[in-house]
Amino acid sequence: MNTFSKIVFLSLFAASCTAGAAQTAPVANPLSVHVLNLETGTPTPGVEVELQQRQKDNWVNLASGKTDDHGRIAALFPQDKPMTEGDYKVVFKTGDYYKSAGKPTFFPEIPVLFHVENGGHYHIPLLLSQYGYSTYRGN
Repeated sequence: MNTFSKIVFLSLFAASCTAGAAQTAPVANPLSVHVLNLETGTPTPGVEVELQQRQKDNWVNLASGKTDDHGRIAALFPQDKPMTEGDYKVVFKTGDYYKSAGKPTFFPEIPVLFHVENGGHYHIPLLLSQYGYSTYRGN
């Protein structure tokens, strides 16, 4: 086997070992959030976040928390419950955050609705400014 073939083989072997490890590692909490300030490019600490689940025609509160100094809540889902298939909503209380900072905002709350199908980990980043926001499914 020449040197190039050995490098390719070892790279593929290492990648398969890493992929297998990632698939079998247990997920500590199925839901995390992260709030980043688009104006400053920094994390947004102190944002209250609520988690709700749709049950029939109602939204039921499951948990809440505040973003830490890094703008994160690493474990928003209740530890004693499994995350079942269905519709969920994360509500970022941005009006309270901006009021405490002495700034106006156009969005007093930002609800992000999402659907859970197969379990796994769901990460919801919020890119925030006083007059706009963006979100996506992170990892």
